[in-house]
Amino acid sequence: MGTEMVDVEAQIDREDQSPANRPVTLKFEEVIYNIKINKGGILKKNAQAEEKKILRGVSGVVLPGEMLAMLGPSGSGKTTLLTALGGRLGGRLAGNITYNGRPFSNAMKRNTGFVTQDDALYPHLTVAETLVFTALLRLPRTLTKLEKVQQAEAVISQLGLTRCRDSIIGGPLLRGVSGGERKRVSIGQELLINPSLILLDEPTSGLDSTIAQRIVSKLWELSNGGRTIVMTIHQPSSRLYYMFHKVLLLSEGNPLYFGKGSGALDYFASVGFAPSLAMNPADFLLDLANGVSTADSNEDQAAIKQKLVSAYETNLSDNVKSELDIDYQRHESTTDDRQFRGWPTTWWEQFSVLLRRGIKERKHSSFSGLQMAQVLAISILCGLLWWQSDISHLQDQVGLFFFYAGFWGFYPLFQAIFTFPQERMMLAKERASGMYRLSSYFMALTLGDLPMELVLPTGFVVITYWMAGLKPTPQCFFSGLFVLLYSVLCAQGLGLAIGAVVMHQKSATVLGSVIMLAFLLASGYYVQNVPKFIAWIKYISISQHTFKLLLRSQYKPGETYPCGSGKTCFVEDFPAVKSVGIDGQAASVLAMAVMLVGYRVIAYVALMRIGVPKR
Repeated sequence: MGTEMVDVEAQIDREDQSPANRPVTLKFEEVIYNIKINKGGILKKNAQAEEKKILRGVSGVVLPGEMLAMLGPSGSGKTTLLTALGGRLGGRLAGNITYNGRPFSNAMKRNTGFVTQDDALYPHLTVAETLVFTALLRLPRTLTKLEKVQQAEAVISQLGLTRCRDSIIGGPLLRGVSGGERKRVSIGQELLINPSLILLDEPTSGLDSTIAQRIVSKLWELSNGGRTIVMTIHQPSSRLYYMFHKVLLLSEGNPLYFGKGSGALDYFASVGFAPSLAMNPADFLLDLANGVSTADSNEDQAAIKQKLVSAYETNLSDNVKSELDIDYQRHESTTDDRQFRGWPTTWWEQFSVLLRRGIKERKHSSFSGLQMAQVLAISILCGLLWWQSDISHLQDQVGLFFFYAGFWGFYPLFQAIFTFPQERMMLAKERASGMYRLSSYFMALTLGDLPMELVLPTGFVVITYWMAGLKPTPQCFFSGLFVLLYSVLCAQGLGLAIGAVVMHQKSATVLGSVIMLAFLLASGYYVQNVPKFIAWIKYISISQHTFKLLLRSQYKPGETYPCGSGKTCFVEDFPAVKSVGIDGQAASVLAMAVMLVGYRVIAYVALMRIGVPKR
């Protein structure tokens, strides 16, 4: 085992120091990107959509073994261009982007590593678990499980993550690894596939100079191994700046400079913009991109930017075009795109890995001490309030079943509503990289949540049923339990659908509250004589069907209860029961089955738009 591990590490080290298996020459020519903005606002009748130019004819070439840094102030178009180069930007994109002379393809997607600015990582997984799960999903099926794990371990060693391999990633409210270690984990996820093209969005953002230096140094080593590396970076130190082979300076979507990093100061001096004192070249370039010139501090910023744009068109544009026209035949890829038409792993492998990963991550939230204490406290309180009630207190028992339907409608709904909004970044990142099918992800999430979603309501029924003194027969108990679990699954499906469609936690919460309250109000307990023009709500109400089935699990037609003065009355004639009825349970079971499946279909269809560029 130890010898095999050393062999894998040595193999990866050799790959880093030698030309990449499929070197990539990246060319982008006259890239233009526009977006539509609603100038008048969505509430104004005369609102007009105007186009805003994000990129204005940006061109450049990056060869294998080169590292390009894209500099510019916020809003200059750096991230937009990087996203376009990664094949993840749709819409009104014009220009020509080629990889070894070819357009973006499945082969290129599987040969590209894309590191986003915000590290989309699961907070409760350890560093080793994060990289191993990624390896199991992204590495080809020709490798065994052991070989994939070994490659993940080799990347851990390669990026200096051995010390924290068993530490959790952490998040805003959960202490975990440091920011630099998180960034290295994100880079490690992309290095697992040994990509020839690596794109990074602000890899040093929020890091101190020492950690930033370490990360860029590692990227510089990877570029020397024959990889093509492109990154956006906001304000690098001078030490970092001189590591870049090429620099692209952007201002409001316009290119101001493209060429060797070491030649930028000489170029700007030749067009009349020289620094008045020794300073970090990156700071000087950013000043120029913001329209600030040390030569003439009184000159208008817009005028300075226009001069720089004109200087680029006059002095550099032709040189860039000449470089684009060079035929780099030696870098042509021999990779057959047909082998990348399928997925790296089978559907079943994707499902099993995603299922294990999902259970490991979500068990912490589903079985958190706070949630378990909440359900336990409410269970005991309900048991005490309805302590040993019998059929002589029929109104109380009916009220308990309505509480069952209401509480276990809201609780799983709000648990599920947050699922997809919280997973959106991760899903978008992994789908864009072609890691797995949406169907395998959705099935793994749905089935993986079942045991976690059903344990708490089961415990709730076990406690409250016997404390409340309901019928102590196995048939009545298990019927009530199964009805409640059935209701939980329907409410969970509704929550998943709302979350997937809205994808905004606050808005989804409001919408979910309105829908569930409408279901409760129309369920026949609060209002027993619902007007016909709005009575249709009860047919789509989870609460109404659950309430009906819970009553049927406890009472049978013809059953009586004492109604005063020695009289007995039929349970089905009790006002709170009569409005709902205890017959027609087959229709309620069928209606809930349609909801259980239908809500999840809606959620699945809504998720299909995530991680796929709009064309």
